[in-house]
Amino acid sequence: MKILNFGSLNLDYVYDVDHFVLPGETMSSLHLFINCGGKGLNQSIAAAKAGNAVYHAGIVGSGGDMLVKELEKNGVDVSFMQTIDQPNGHAIIQVDRKGQNCILLYGGTNQMLTKEYIDATLNAFGNEGLVLLQNETNLVGYIIEEAHKRGLQTALNAAPMNEKVLGYPLDKLDWLIVNEVEGSQIAGCRPEDDILPILKEKYPHCSILLTLGSRGACCCHQGETYSIPCHRVNVVDTTAAGDTFSGYFLYSMLNGGTVPEALQLASAASAIAIGKKGAADSVPMKVDLEEALKNGILKELPVEKID
Repeated sequence: MKILNFGSLNLDYVYDVDHFVLPGETMSSLHLFINCGGKGLNQSIAAAKAGNAVYHAGIVGSGGDMLVKELEKNGVDVSFMQTIDQPNGHAIIQVDRKGQNCILLYGGTNQMLTKEYIDATLNAFGNEGLVLLQNETNLVGYIIEEAHKRGLQTALNAAPMNEKVLGYPLDKLDWLIVNEVEGSQIAGCRPEDDILPILKEKYPHCSILLTLGSRGACCCHQGETYSIPCHRVNVVDTTAAGDTFSGYFLYSMLNGGTVPEALQLASAASAIAIGKKGAADSVPMKVDLEEALKNGILKELPVEKID
């Protein structure tokens, strides 16, 4: 199935640090890496590497040529993209010695989508496929409404979470993808509460994928809920782990996989991603993922049906 991703495009400035910078502290970084990133770009590449036909829609700014080339190199169609002479989106990322990260975003051209551009892109894409969204661009609510009108499936990864998400027409989504913090804020509960039942009640026609970091993930789809633990691997960089999980999970679901199969595939893909530095570069090719599973480098995880 085709995927149209209205997605962010960031130049990532990644600093290796001993620990995250504290208020008032000045600290030297250990290394600097400049990578192509943005949740949109990462998810487009993950979905394309998994085997989907992916079309990326977005606006590239000054110095963003390498972002377009990165998408093309990884098999993503960029024919819907536009370029303007404005500052490009970028991110400043700290990665500590444990592989954890903290990220400061500047939206730039990711916040310059127009309704005219969105309408023209949706019209050119057609009425079959899935529209993938994250919360790093503007007009997300408008895109959900327009895609729904055209009969397209829609999936939103509600990250980074802010108050705008609560104003989106989430009831018109086919898939809502959240982590524990995002899910609790949308559900209006505490992170330690049972998030899925509340989200299921609020959005009964929407399937929900809830990622739980080191505790795995849960998915509610068509009245059934499944959970999976995570692979225990050496953590190098978690920057694109969630994007990799989403991209591979959607690939499996859009191509006839069951929820347990999708969770297995996505968990294995994200385990490989966190073992490498970088964002888009850390997303594994499907052939490499299959090889790791075939050779027993990654073991099949138990998937539990909750209800």
